[in-house]
Amino acid sequence: MLDQIPTEVYLIVTTAGAFLMGLIAMVVRSKAAKKPASVKKIILPPFFMSTGAFMFIFPFFRVAPMQILEALAVGIVFSTILIWTSKFEVRDGDIYLKKSKAFVFILFGLLLVRVIGKVVLSSSIDIGELGGMFWILAFGMLWPWRISMLWQYKKIEKKMKSAIPI
Repeated sequence: MLDQIPTEVYLIVTTAGAFLMGLIAMVVRSKAAKKPASVKKIILPPFFMSTGAFMFIFPFFRVAPMQILEALAVGIVFSTILIWTSKFEVRDGDIYLKKSKAFVFILFGLLLVRVIGKVVLSSSIDIGELGGMFWILAFGMLWPWRISMLWQYKKIEKKMKSAIPI
């Protein structure tokens, strides 16, 4: 059924979806900067995203082992950019994610690279496989980024606790 839908339709729908998700990510990030961070807020998104792995139940989305490694490698490389722009600060005794002007440009830059990659690769890789690869890429980008954020958060939290006299 899914393989009967023209590739162009998939490209248009997934590209529009990617830009929509980018806008949502910016809004969520700007709202998150106004509230204190927490371990829960840092670690839950990767777990929520992991439910997307159910897509691989369907053969249409299955990816070859080498493509899994390639997508993970690209995701990890992209995560370094997100790690570089995600820093915490202490305000009023709470830990907040610092606002970063570069984050918006980096997010859309990464999104643009993904969209161009999808358009270029769609001529040589089935669109379902490509969807699976880009999910793996995003997952490979999210986990290292969030682990780094958690490490930074815990480091600041430990420093704050040791600074409080008993």
